[in-house]
Amino acid sequence: MIRNFSIQKLTNRITLLLILIGTNSVFSQIPISKQADRLQQYLGFWVSSIDYKTDSVANVPLIKMNNYPKIDNTAMSVDVFQKEGDIYKHTLTELIGHDTKTDSIFALGKSAQGDMFLGKGGFKSATEWIMKDRDFTDKETMTVTFDFKNQTDVLLKGVNPQNEILWQTRYIKKNPKNKNIGIQLVSVHEQMQKNPKETLKYLDRMGYSYIETFVYKDHSFYGLSPLDFKKLVEDNDLKFTGSMTFYDLPSNDNKAWKKAMQWWQECIEDHKQAGVEYLTISNNQIKEINTLAELKEYSEYYNAIGKLCKERGIRFAYHNHSDEFKIIENKVIYDYLLENTDPEYVSFQADLYWMHFSNVDPIDYFKRHENRFISWHVKDYKELGQSGKMDFELYFKYAKTAGLKYTVAEVEAFNYPVWYSINSAWNYLYFNIL
Repeated sequence: MIRNFSIQKLTNRITLLLILIGTNSVFSQIPISKQADRLQQYLGFWVSSIDYKTDSVANVPLIKMNNYPKIDNTAMSVDVFQKEGDIYKHTLTELIGHDTKTDSIFALGKSAQGDMFLGKGGFKSATEWIMKDRDFTDKETMTVTFDFKNQTDVLLKGVNPQNEILWQTRYIKKNPKNKNIGIQLVSVHEQMQKNPKETLKYLDRMGYSYIETFVYKDHSFYGLSPLDFKKLVEDNDLKFTGSMTFYDLPSNDNKAWKKAMQWWQECIEDHKQAGVEYLTISNNQIKEINTLAELKEYSEYYNAIGKLCKERGIRFAYHNHSDEFKIIENKVIYDYLLENTDPEYVSFQADLYWMHFSNVDPIDYFKRHENRFISWHVKDYKELGQSGKMDFELYFKYAKTAGLKYTVAEVEAFNYPVWYSINSAWNYLYFNIL
């Protein structure tokens, strides 16, 4: 096993939240029961902490560990590097995998000294993993215990056959951000409400580059001013890039229109101050629309908002759910919006799940309306990539055609603990799609 070789006027917000979260409750979760699923917690890129008693990491960590998925995430290759002088020297390599016949985890490893070993064991719980190592003379050499403090923090301890501690190392996840993966914070809404600093810390460790919010209200985000929230996000090495914002179509009188435009101007200024690059809006009133004339009013409304955004250097996009694919007067609502909003002012955020749910092909829209889809919400019927229903690999072949700039992971269906699912979403996008 791994060894340490040294040390506003809002649109019915309750209904909207249910739309964002979907029909699967965030709180309906089941434990991680399968050994192979538990093993996935170990995927990704890790660095050693300053000391095994703390989760603090040095600017230049002593050890780096890179764990790459193999064979549908039921196995992984592990490479450990230790800093020696100005370089990191490769000190250990392993192949770790789950064996279905014995429901055990096996590891075949080799150290830089040329010693090979075979490890066998498994998870005693969702957080405790124990492996027993033998050399190739069949001599028991070491027992390694993995204690997952959370999805981004694991303490390893090696003891000899006499149960004497040989070493202890704590690894902190440090996934790279080179593929620019964002996350919609509705996925961790409860966690953000309870402890935003800790939540953002975990998202940073998992490799998310930026966040998208949906909670703008009274000139604040999670009760913080635009500048304070921007600072909190950046202090956790993330960017506050996108925001979902909501204000109903004003009634057809000049006073209501001016009030709406004033609200948007203030909203845009707050987001500009927070460093946001794009705003999105969705429409919870579509069920009430019966004519194309009404749709025309919405198109004009979105054009006006988009024009205000552009004047302040922010992009504006429309986010779909399912109702957009209903037909009014022989016209698909979504098609009408695409054709009757100005591309200079209005882009679109494609929610891939809701498109698939509505039996429409996202690729068809990407081809017919090139460069209109600057952002995608990437989510699934289960944890990301696990339903087998959605061909994300095919969708992303059309990312350039669509004009995709912001890839936003979103988890609605939680069949595992929240952080396991959020970590799994990043793993799927990073290792399988992007």
